[in-house]
Amino acid sequence: MMTTTATSGQRASGQRGGVLKTAYSLAGGALALCLMPGAALAAGDIGGATLGAAWALPFAGMLLSIALGPVLFPHLWELSYGRFAAFWSLLVLVPLVLLRGFEPTLGALLHTALLDYVPFIILLFALFTIAGGILVMGNLDGTPATNTVLLAIGTVLASLVGTTGASIIMIRPVLRANDDRRFNVHVVVFFIFLVSNIGGSLTPLGDPPLFLGFLRGVDFFWTTTHLLPQTAFATVVLLAVFYALDSWLIRKEADYPPLRDPTPDSKVRLWGKVNILLLGGVILAILMSASWKPGVSFDIHGVHVELQNVLRDIALLILAGLSLVLTPGPVRAGNEFSWGPIKEVAKLFAGIFICIIPVLAMLQAGREGAFAPLVALVSNPDGSANNTAYFWLTGALSSFLDNAPTYLVFFELAGGDAKALMTTGALTLTAISAGAVFMGANSYIGNAPNFMVYAIAKDRKVRMPSFFGYMLWSGAVLIPLFLVQTVLFFR
Repeated sequence: MMTTTATSGQRASGQRGGVLKTAYSLAGGALALCLMPGAALAAGDIGGATLGAAWALPFAGMLLSIALGPVLFPHLWELSYGRFAAFWSLLVLVPLVLLRGFEPTLGALLHTALLDYVPFIILLFALFTIAGGILVMGNLDGTPATNTVLLAIGTVLASLVGTTGASIIMIRPVLRANDDRRFNVHVVVFFIFLVSNIGGSLTPLGDPPLFLGFLRGVDFFWTTTHLLPQTAFATVVLLAVFYALDSWLIRKEADYPPLRDPTPDSKVRLWGKVNILLLGGVILAILMSASWKPGVSFDIHGVHVELQNVLRDIALLILAGLSLVLTPGPVRAGNEFSWGPIKEVAKLFAGIFICIIPVLAMLQAGREGAFAPLVALVSNPDGSANNTAYFWLTGALSSFLDNAPTYLVFFELAGGDAKALMTTGALTLTAISAGAVFMGANSYIGNAPNFMVYAIAKDRKVRMPSFFGYMLWSGAVLIPLFLVQTVLFFR
């Protein structure tokens, strides 16, 4: 046994060394491509118009690591994802300091950290902590009607507690309701479609990209009003398709001997109710920061941090702390709560936000920057926005790369001015938002909750489809839906 362990360790070490060696070779090539003369710049200004396209390579490497690491080398990824994030981050920061100067680099880093990363992670931490303290116990009979209602509840809940929070709360009750069904894979697949993705499209709390939009100045309820038609249409269609499919499959099960129910029907009970009040506090804190503008700000190396946003983040941390104190330990244990997922998110998004700094600077340069061809791709001949292209390009990248940075890229590509995008560019912002949130459901790696739900279901002996098997489901169900939505809403 000791010999086997040593051999496994040697293989893991060799695998880690080989992957990291390849990564460092790529890093050297990327650094050489990035080298170019730089002029004196102000703090926070890294000269986006003069940056070459190779500055986007660390960002691409970071996203590809997140997308492929858990699939190609899961053990190495689990041990070293923080090192990958640090590697790609240094590949941005070191050349920026050398070629653009310390002051511009520090200013850009602080701007990203204080205005984007810190509030983003604090919100995710608060929602993750509070939602992890809500436990649904008991069991229902997984009939088509019951399953459809459970999916509908989870879909609505996703915009209130986030897609991750709703998935944590609802996946185990859904699995218990269907653990005596012979055909139950489709239940989990549609759960990922609706609860883990599309349901989070109506508020900035629902999905990380929408909160990034809120931090950039998009009004809290703008998302609700402008994405409601698309979300309602997608939800109704998917629930109807699910009900028809589930009804057909349950009739088909009648031809087989019934399975033993490992969790007989029992009264459904909700534990950790205090966390519902705390979630209300989260919503109030965010609305306060959006509506109360005292005009007080703190200047940190040229970055203006507004008082209302500081108070919002402090309130969110206090609410998360109250959840930890007031929620009994067995309630969190029932949800199999651990800090591992939020630690991973914090480290990976630190890398993402650092690597995206030069990308956003180049996008802000518009037609004068290295991404001028991309600007042309999402523009009509008369210069107006091609909303169909925005919807599908944002969605295509969100299907395989994290949808939060993808949203930011296309938000900046569309001009980056929240006031303009909420008015004259409303359809463009709607297309970007819908593409990022909806099409995160196209693969297991499109949105963080997808793989979590997959892992939980597989652990409960559900025969989940493979990576490409799941994409057959999404290709058959979601892609036709998105084509119809394109014709109805984005042309």
